[in-house]
Amino acid sequence: MKRLVISLMLVISMSLFLISCSQDNKKSVVKKHEKYYQTQMCNRLKGEMEVVLHDKTRVDCLTEEYAIEVDWAKKWAEGVGQSIYYAEMTNKKPAVALIMADTDADKRHFKRLSVVANKLDIHIIRLKK
Repeated sequence: MKRLVISLMLVISMSLFLISCSQDNKKSVVKKHEKYYQTQMCNRLKGEMEVVLHDKTRVDCLTEEYAIEVDWAKKWAEGVGQSIYYAEMTNKKPAVALIMADTDADKRHFKRLSVVANKLDIHIIRLKK
């Protein structure tokens, strides 16, 4: 009986330890929002963030040269449309800042954006996820 109680306590202790380690690992993985990448990039480029246009739309980052839309790689097509519109409304050049991980999917999205960007003269900025 004593062995059973000790074994049971050992199993419970190990389980609690493993759960604790698992939760610590989850806390160490920090998910960053689009705004984080937008802020980092726009500050580096000395641009103005969240510029509100007459129709209440917002340019993610406006520099002397570019109207930049910041988006996740999978939303590349939305970025194209928004950057062209913002560029037209601000008399700037269009740019898309693509937030990318080093994955096959994000590389595929980047290639698609590149085809359209080359055709429409849209500047691409890669932001490492």
